[in-house]
Amino acid sequence: MDSQYWNDRYLNNETGWDMGQVSPPLKAYIDQVENKQLRILIPGGGNSYEADYLHQQGFSDVTVLDIAPVVAERLRQRFEGTGIKVVEGDFFVHAAQYDLVLEQTFFCALEPGLRRQYVEHMHRLIVPGGHLAGVLFNWQFPQEGPPFGGDIHEYREIFSPYFELYTMEACYNSHPARQGKEVFINFIPK
Repeated sequence: MDSQYWNDRYLNNETGWDMGQVSPPLKAYIDQVENKQLRILIPGGGNSYEADYLHQQGFSDVTVLDIAPVVAERLRQRFEGTGIKVVEGDFFVHAAQYDLVLEQTFFCALEPGLRRQYVEHMHRLIVPGGHLAGVLFNWQFPQEGPPFGGDIHEYREIFSPYFELYTMEACYNSHPARQGKEVFINFIPK
């Protein structure tokens, strides 16, 4: 799945994963973060409701990364003048350092064969003491993805060599369409 694939999905409004709002578990997490100067990355940002919310809450260093040119252009227009940085590019070649990476439907969009590579690269992007926080599906989808499902046993196996698994628990505050299907994660690089 390359940039053209994702571009076409957005151009054809094939974005069934889009909730039209900030993910409730991420909103709750963001609400308790006090340091507004954290360097934050949202990979596979899509419509980036989380970036909007971060800006509204006073966070000053937010980067949205997306591989689809049409998404990047829409976001650049939408976030003009906000200070939110929009990067069109491939996550796996993105080189920067962040205090916090917010995971919201990016991991599940990747082919399962790329998950270990995701974890390794994510480890390189997050500074010591930083955090990878967000939601992952604890659910197997009946159809071929994306999205691709997973479970906590798989996540524990692939993340634990690189991250301290500070939190990985069922979400109590998921969007109604995802109730009982998500786990909240908060991982710290080893």
